[in-house]
Amino acid sequence: MGAAPQLIRKGRKFDQVLEGARFVFMRDGFEGAGVDDIAREAGVSKATLYSYFPDKRLLFMEVAKTECCRQACEAEALITSDLRPREVLTIAATRMVGFFMSDFGLRVFRICVAESDRFPDLGREFYESGPALARSRVVAYLRDAVGRGELAIDDLELAADQFAELCKADLFHRVVFGVGGKVSDGDCQRVIGGAVEMFLARYGVAP
Repeated sequence: MGAAPQLIRKGRKFDQVLEGARFVFMRDGFEGAGVDDIAREAGVSKATLYSYFPDKRLLFMEVAKTECCRQACEAEALITSDLRPREVLTIAATRMVGFFMSDFGLRVFRICVAESDRFPDLGREFYESGPALARSRVVAYLRDAVGRGELAIDDLELAADQFAELCKADLFHRVVFGVGGKVSDGDCQRVIGGAVEMFLARYGVAP
Protein backbone atom coordinates (compact mmCIF):
# COMPACT_ATOMS: atom_id res chain seq x y z
CA MET A 1 0.00 0.00 0.00
CA GLY A 2 1.59 3.30 -1.02
CA ALA A 3 -0.75 5.36 -3.18
CA ALA A 4 -1.49 9.05 -3.13
CA PRO A 5 -4.64 10.47 -1.51
CA GLN A 6 -6.36 11.26 -4.82
CA LEU A 7 -6.62 7.53 -5.58
CA ILE A 8 -9.45 6.99 -3.11
CA ARG A 9 -12.41 5.60 -5.06
CA LYS A 10 -16.02 5.29 -3.94
CA GLY A 11 -18.40 2.48 -4.72
CA ARG A 12 -21.54 0.85 -3.37
CA LYS A 13 -19.65 -0.85 -0.52
CA PHE A 14 -17.69 2.25 0.45
CA ASP A 15 -19.69 2.94 3.63
CA GLN A 16 -19.55 -0.75 4.52
CA VAL A 17 -15.74 -0.66 4.31
CA LEU A 18 -15.61 2.49 6.44
CA GLU A 19 -17.76 0.98 9.17
CA GLY A 20 -15.68 -2.19 9.31
CA ALA A 21 -12.47 -0.18 9.34
CA ARG A 22 -13.78 2.10 12.09
CA PHE A 23 -14.49 -0.92 14.31
CA VAL A 24 -11.04 -2.43 13.76
CA PHE A 25 -9.13 0.85 14.11
CA MET A 26 -10.99 1.68 17.32
CA ARG A 27 -10.27 -1.78 18.68
CA ASP A 28 -6.68 -2.28 17.51
CA GLY A 29 -5.30 1.18 16.71
CA PHE A 30 -3.57 2.08 13.44
CA GLU A 31 -0.54 -0.20 13.67
CA GLY A 32 -2.49 -3.14 15.02
CA ALA A 33 -5.23 -3.01 12.40
CA GLY A 34 -4.60 -5.55 9.66
CA VAL A 35 -6.05 -5.35 6.17
CA ASP A 36 -7.34 -8.91 6.50
CA ASP A 37 -9.15 -8.00 9.74
CA ILE A 38 -10.68 -4.88 8.19
CA ALA A 39 -11.88 -6.76 5.10
CA ARG A 40 -13.34 -9.53 7.26
CA GLU A 41 -15.15 -7.09 9.56
CA ALA A 42 -16.48 -5.10 6.58
CA GLY A 43 -17.65 -8.26 4.83
CA VAL A 44 -15.73 -7.51 1.63
CA SER A 45 -12.80 -9.00 -0.20
CA LYS A 46 -9.30 -7.57 0.11
CA ALA A 47 -9.53 -6.71 -3.58
CA THR A 48 -12.59 -4.55 -2.93
CA LEU A 49 -10.92 -2.85 0.03
CA TYR A 50 -7.78 -2.10 -1.98
CA SER A 51 -9.84 -0.81 -4.89
CA TYR A 52 -11.32 1.85 -2.61
CA PHE A 53 -8.26 2.55 -0.45
CA PRO A 54 -4.84 1.61 -1.89
CA ASP A 55 -3.13 2.94 1.27
CA LYS A 56 -4.07 2.10 4.86
CA ARG A 57 -3.28 5.69 5.87
CA LEU A 58 -5.95 6.93 3.50
CA LEU A 59 -8.50 4.54 4.95
CA PHE A 60 -7.59 5.58 8.48
CA MET A 61 -7.88 9.28 7.66
CA GLU A 62 -11.25 8.79 5.95
CA VAL A 63 -12.48 6.92 9.02
CA ALA A 64 -11.11 9.71 11.24
CA LYS A 65 -12.86 12.41 9.21
CA THR A 66 -16.13 10.49 9.32
CA GLU A 67 -15.74 9.91 13.06
CA CYS A 68 -15.18 13.63 13.68
CA CYS A 69 -18.28 14.50 11.69
CA ARG A 70 -20.28 11.90 13.63
CA GLN A 71 -19.12 13.19 17.00
CA ALA A 72 -19.77 16.79 16.00
CA CYS A 73 -23.32 15.88 14.97
CA GLU A 74 -23.91 13.96 18.21
CA ALA A 75 -22.66 16.88 20.28
CA GLU A 76 -24.82 19.30 18.32
CA ALA A 77 -27.86 17.09 18.88
CA LEU A 78 -27.33 17.36 22.65
CA ILE A 79 -27.47 21.15 22.49
CA THR A 80 -30.90 22.73 22.69
CA SER A 81 -31.94 26.37 22.88
CA ASP A 82 -32.96 26.08 26.53
CA LEU A 83 -29.45 25.16 27.69
CA ARG A 84 -27.32 27.88 29.25
CA PRO A 85 -23.76 28.56 28.00
CA ARG A 86 -22.20 26.72 30.95
CA GLU A 87 -24.05 23.53 30.02
CA VAL A 88 -23.32 23.85 26.30
CA LEU A 89 -19.64 24.60 26.85
CA THR A 90 -19.33 21.65 29.23
CA ILE A 91 -20.79 19.33 26.59
CA ALA A 92 -18.43 20.74 23.95
CA ALA A 93 -15.39 20.53 26.21
CA THR A 94 -16.19 16.96 27.25
CA ARG A 95 -16.43 15.92 23.59
CA MET A 96 -13.20 17.69 22.64
CA VAL A 97 -11.22 16.23 25.52
CA GLY A 98 -12.68 12.78 24.95
CA PHE A 99 -11.62 12.77 21.31
CA PHE A 100 -8.06 14.07 21.53
CA MET A 101 -7.35 12.00 24.65
CA SER A 102 -8.51 8.79 22.98
CA ASP A 103 -6.07 6.40 21.35
CA PHE A 104 -7.89 7.05 18.10
CA GLY A 105 -7.52 10.84 18.36
CA LEU A 106 -3.84 10.59 19.26
CA ARG A 107 -3.19 8.27 16.30
CA VAL A 108 -4.82 10.77 13.97
CA PHE A 109 -2.66 13.59 15.28
CA ARG A 110 0.55 11.58 15.03
CA ILE A 111 -0.18 10.33 11.52
CA CYS A 112 -0.95 13.87 10.32
CA VAL A 113 2.37 15.09 11.73
CA ALA A 114 4.40 12.10 10.54
CA GLU A 115 3.01 12.15 7.01
CA SER A 116 2.71 15.93 6.54
CA ASP A 117 5.71 16.14 4.20
CA ARG A 118 4.84 13.11 2.04
CA PHE A 119 1.06 13.52 2.03
CA PRO A 120 0.17 17.14 2.95
CA ASP A 121 -3.38 16.67 1.69
CA LEU A 122 -4.09 14.12 4.44
CA GLY A 123 -3.73 16.65 7.23
CA ARG A 124 -5.46 19.38 5.27
CA GLU A 125 -8.46 17.25 4.40
CA PHE A 126 -8.75 15.93 7.93
CA TYR A 127 -8.55 19.43 9.40
CA GLU A 128 -11.25 20.75 7.08
CA SER A 129 -13.72 17.98 7.88
CA GLY A 130 -12.64 17.43 11.51
CA PRO A 131 -11.31 20.28 13.68
CA ALA A 132 -12.48 22.98 11.25
CA LEU A 133 -16.01 21.53 11.28
CA ALA A 134 -16.07 21.48 15.08
CA ARG A 135 -14.73 25.05 15.11
CA SER A 136 -17.43 26.29 12.75
CA ARG A 137 -20.14 24.76 14.90
CA VAL A 138 -18.73 26.31 18.05
CA VAL A 139 -18.59 29.67 16.27
CA ALA A 140 -22.22 29.26 15.17
CA TYR A 141 -23.30 28.52 18.74
CA LEU A 142 -21.34 31.47 20.12
CA ARG A 143 -22.93 33.76 17.54
CA ASP A 144 -26.41 32.65 18.62
CA ALA A 145 -25.52 33.01 22.30
CA VAL A 146 -24.27 36.55 21.69
CA GLY A 147 -27.50 37.31 19.84
CA ARG A 148 -29.48 36.11 22.87
CA GLY A 149 -27.41 38.28 25.17
CA GLU A 150 -25.90 35.29 27.00
CA LEU A 151 -22.28 35.97 25.97
CA ALA A 152 -20.35 39.11 24.99
CA ILE A 153 -17.83 38.30 22.25
CA ASP A 154 -16.39 40.56 19.56
CA ASP A 155 -14.18 38.04 17.76
CA LEU A 156 -16.10 34.76 17.54
CA GLU A 157 -13.40 32.81 15.70
CA LEU A 158 -10.73 33.82 18.21
CA ALA A 159 -13.00 32.89 21.10
CA ALA A 160 -13.69 29.46 19.60
CA ASP A 161 -9.95 28.86 19.16
CA GLN A 162 -9.25 30.01 22.70
CA PHE A 163 -11.83 27.59 24.07
CA ALA A 164 -10.33 24.69 22.12
CA GLU A 165 -6.87 25.50 23.51
CA LEU A 166 -8.22 25.78 27.06
CA CYS A 167 -9.56 22.25 26.67
CA LYS A 168 -6.02 21.02 25.92
CA ALA A 169 -4.41 22.63 28.96
CA ASP A 170 -2.00 20.22 30.67
CA LEU A 171 -3.63 17.15 29.12
CA PHE A 172 -2.57 17.28 25.48
CA HIS A 173 1.16 17.69 26.03
CA ARG A 174 1.14 15.02 28.71
CA VAL A 175 -0.28 12.39 26.39
CA VAL A 176 1.62 13.46 23.27
CA PHE A 177 5.02 13.51 24.99
CA GLY A 178 4.27 10.80 27.53
CA VAL A 179 5.10 12.91 30.58
CA GLY A 180 3.37 13.52 33.88
CA GLY A 181 2.02 10.03 34.39
CA LYS A 182 -1.32 8.53 33.42
CA VAL A 183 -4.17 10.97 32.92
CA SER A 184 -7.13 10.18 35.16
CA ASP A 185 -10.81 11.02 34.76
CA GLY A 186 -10.31 13.54 37.54
CA ASP A 187 -7.56 15.25 35.54
CA CYS A 188 -9.90 15.53 32.56
CA GLN A 189 -12.76 16.91 34.65
CA ARG A 190 -10.40 19.46 36.19
CA VAL A 191 -9.40 20.75 32.76
CA ILE A 192 -12.96 20.67 31.40
CA GLY A 193 -14.27 22.61 34.39
CA GLY A 194 -11.38 25.05 34.26
CA ALA A 195 -11.86 25.69 30.54
CA VAL A 196 -15.54 26.48 31.01
CA GLU A 197 -14.94 28.71 34.03
CA MET A 198 -12.17 30.71 32.37
CA PHE A 199 -14.14 31.13 29.15
CA LEU A 200 -17.19 32.39 31.04
CA ALA A 201 -15.03 34.67 33.19
CA ARG A 202 -13.87 36.37 29.98
CA TYR A 203 -17.01 36.26 27.84
CA GLY A 204 -19.89 35.57 30.20
CA VAL A 205 -22.67 38.06 30.86
CA ALA A 206 -23.75 38.61 34.46
CA PRO A 207 -27.42 37.64 35.04
